[in-house]
Amino acid sequence: MHTHTHKSLFDPQVYQECLLRIEALTQNSSPEWGKMDVAQMLAHCSEVQEVMNGKPLNGTSFLIKLFKGIIRKMVVSNSPFPRGTKTHPQYLQQSQKDFETEKSRLLKALTDMMEHPDRELEHPLFGKMTQEEVGWVTYKHLNHHLQQFGV
Repeated sequence: MHTHTHKSLFDPQVYQECLLRIEALTQNSSPEWGKMDVAQMLAHCSEVQEVMNGKPLNGTSFLIKLFKGIIRKMVVSNSPFPRGTKTHPQYLQQSQKDFETEKSRLLKALTDMMEHPDRELEHPLFGKMTQEEVGWVTYKHLNHHLQQFGV
């Protein structure tokens, strides 16, 4: 089987690069696509990361549960996320958010993940995930939204 080496957030170089990209964001960063402003995007990424770190995921519809295998495959695949992909209700950000608060929250969630690289993850939607999958998926998701804001 052909193994594709993915970028991983657990790779110190990739992690540092992502931190620098987060630092490059400002309150005035505007999206190249999508409905979220920069503070909402940070809140969205924080929520996704916190669930990766073990926070419960609530309000998963029957339809999402039905297609979780397909969703998981899409998430861990080499393909980037399509722009405007629908998100889980818990990840939707529609209220006003504070940029600095959400930036700190995301950095804390990322730090929490980095402090437990060997944690066996039982994702509420995707089930058991290997460290390699977690490192790749978290990078892929974060990268998608950093690109959304041009950093």
